[in-house]
Amino acid sequence: MTKKVAVLAVNPVNGYGLFHYLESFYENSIPYKVFAVAESKDIKTNSGISIEVNDTVSGLKGHADEYDALVFACGDAIPVFKQHARENYNIDMFSVIKEFNDKGKLMIGHCAAAMMFEKAGAAEGKKLAIHPLAKAALKRNTPTDEKTAIDGNFYTAQEEHYLSQLMPEILKALK
Repeated sequence: MTKKVAVLAVNPVNGYGLFHYLESFYENSIPYKVFAVAESKDIKTNSGISIEVNDTVSGLKGHADEYDALVFACGDAIPVFKQHARENYNIDMFSVIKEFNDKGKLMIGHCAAAMMFEKAGAAEGKKLAIHPLAKAALKRNTPTDEKTAIDGNFYTAQEEHYLSQLMPEILKALK
């Protein structure tokens, strides 16, 4: 049976990475819903394209049992994350990441996803691919210099350009 995926999209989201996930899921008949890590469903890509997603991250809280995997689609919001860390949508994001991990769901992401997984209290002791500039931020995990990493239920890529290398393994796990 095909698995269902919840996708977290920060605002602004890296469009290349987000659309790589969504097109791959669509082309492989993997159902998904996209949740904005923002106050509304209207977000932008880092190139300024406006998109409306299915719901906000607050609508995903308490619904991990309805999904088999969580994707963290990174974006330009991460460099200014510290300024907005206390916003309800970011608090909800960490809650959702922890909830999905605690239930043993597939945890998928690129760029700074590994950092967000760790800050949420997930991925303890895992080997994770992370953007080289964020590598020093990982304290309780093992950042790798590899372009992609799979460790248990965690599937990570250093950046969106390496998703094509990781996607076959993600799709295999979701089918």
